[in-house]
Amino acid sequence: MSDPQPEPSREASTHGVGPWPGEWPEGDHYDPELLANGDSRNVVDGYRYWRMEAIVADLDTRRHPFHVAIENWQHDMNIGSIVRSANAFLADTVHIIGRKRWNRRGAMVTDRYQHVVHHPDVAAFAAWAAAADLPIIAVDNVGDAVPVDRADLPERCVLLFGQEGPGLTDEALAAASAHIEITQYGSTRSINASAAGAIVMYEWVRRHA
Repeated sequence: MSDPQPEPSREASTHGVGPWPGEWPEGDHYDPELLANGDSRNVVDGYRYWRMEAIVADLDTRRHPFHVAIENWQHDMNIGSIVRSANAFLADTVHIIGRKRWNRRGAMVTDRYQHVVHHPDVAAFAAWAAAADLPIIAVDNVGDAVPVDRADLPERCVLLFGQEGPGLTDEALAAASAHIEITQYGSTRSINASAAGAIVMYEWVRRHA
């Protein structure tokens, strides 16, 4: 029996715009339905009234060369939020490793604009990364992890995140060529996985973009 996906949340924003005033603009990237009825989607102003396919095609011309991977073996609720951050920082692709089903609500429909692929297990993911010549950078506060602000963060790489609490499996850590962590100062052992994803992605953007 297939593992069904939950219905995505409705794509809407409190900063929408109404129907296009006056004569419609020309261009195949415009959506006649949005021009006629308004655009309430959560997109930047430059993409207002654009067709979804046109937005994806435009994003594809300037995506950053880093990928994001999440090991999904406990149905982590953070995956959707990590997908949303990957879209915000214009990651090339998000890779879901393990269970194919994930909670899409946290993505706030950004998965429509972000390439997301599935790998059945760590071995398959590692084989893909090796074929693509992309080093795997595991983000987990394990013994040999280097703080992200001092770590080598290649321009072309895959940032690999684990589950909330237990982190990455031993197999995933072994598949990585480097381990990095986020320096913390309080009492908790780990921070929210989606927050960790946003921090590391921003650090990559700060250095390379």
